[in-house]
Amino acid sequence: MSSLLDMFPQLPVSQWIANFIDWITANFNVLFDSLNEFGTFSMEWMTRLLMFIPPLAFIVIVMVIAYFVTGKKFGLAIFAGIGLLYIHNQNLWGNMMNTLTLIIVASLISIVIGVPLGILMAKSDTAQKIIQPVLDFMQTMPAFVYLIPAVSFFGIGMVPGVFASVIFALPPIVRFTNLGIRQVPEELVEAADSFGSTSWQKLFKVELPNAKSTIMAGANQTVLLALSMVVTASMIGAPGLGTNVLTALQRGQAGAGFVSGFALVVLAIVIDRILQSTNKERSN
Repeated sequence: MSSLLDMFPQLPVSQWIANFIDWITANFNVLFDSLNEFGTFSMEWMTRLLMFIPPLAFIVIVMVIAYFVTGKKFGLAIFAGIGLLYIHNQNLWGNMMNTLTLIIVASLISIVIGVPLGILMAKSDTAQKIIQPVLDFMQTMPAFVYLIPAVSFFGIGMVPGVFASVIFALPPIVRFTNLGIRQVPEELVEAADSFGSTSWQKLFKVELPNAKSTIMAGANQTVLLALSMVVTASMIGAPGLGTNVLTALQRGQAGAGFVSGFALVVLAIVIDRILQSTNKERSN
């Protein structure tokens, strides 16, 4: 059997992919350079805006938000306050702001792209058959692989980090949007049809409001996946807490790695709990 298989030449898949990426880079170089410059400028501006807020004021704002979204309970607010004070105490405030910028931009891009794709999947079985394998590919491919085209297209820095994060974080919002709309009770859809609603009216006044809780759950997962890419994105020059973790790993500094890693854990818990509480509040 092995000799039979050896009769077939090895397919040059690696060369095909390399040629394809080279072709894209060569033909769309101006577009990528423009996106890189605009993205870098925008994210640097966003980081400076976040840094403009005094740390103590920022901590109080987060605590107030946590207090109200959790139904006026102090647990999350106190945890957020202590956690953010810890981050500031460890001189990681600027890195946290860079990380927040990456998370916000990657999450917003993923949601803006993902929700319409999810709606398209819910409305068309053909679209679902085409998009579903692409989402499976995006979720199963190791995250490090996304860094290769990101660097080829944009070089190093925050923009390729966002590019890789969007690819990694996009599938949940698409899947949850599709699921949420498909789970809207058929009776409500039929009632909207009986009143002569157009497709757009039915979508915005019936389907999306009823699927809102599921879509928000998908958005929550998207934000957390974008956060989980912070360390990976630091390998291609994206600034933030991931850079500290990567540097500590390269130098074998367990203490410094734990300090930055714990800061990421605090940030993840605060963001996750606030988003979950917001979703529950809207559901009620």
